[in-house]
Amino acid sequence: MNTKMALIAIFVSAVITFGLRALPFLVFQEGKELPDQIKRLGMVLPSSIMAVLIVYCLKDVGDDFMADGLWKLIAAAITAVSYKWKHNTLISILLGTVSYMLFLHFFWIEQI
Repeated sequence: MNTKMALIAIFVSAVITFGLRALPFLVFQEGKELPDQIKRLGMVLPSSIMAVLIVYCLKDVGDDFMADGLWKLIAAAITAVSYKWKHNTLISILLGTVSYMLFLHFFWIEQI
């Protein structure tokens, strides 16, 4: 792929991304009442997404729970507790990620 084609691909991707981000603001303009289905999704999806992320993060815990699974479980608990404490998704994800990286760095048990 030459430079011209790469720039065209980036431009098309940027336009589509911007359009998808702007679409909800165009459809649900100020002053309009949101449909009940959209309100329900807004209430249900954050918890559902967090549940899927927990399952995804803990799916690889196998036979040697102490080597890997324990640290993942502790990091997930730190994420959950910090979210309940501050109600800030960014802070809780950051604390969980940093704690897990620190656990990997300082407490990694070599797998034989």
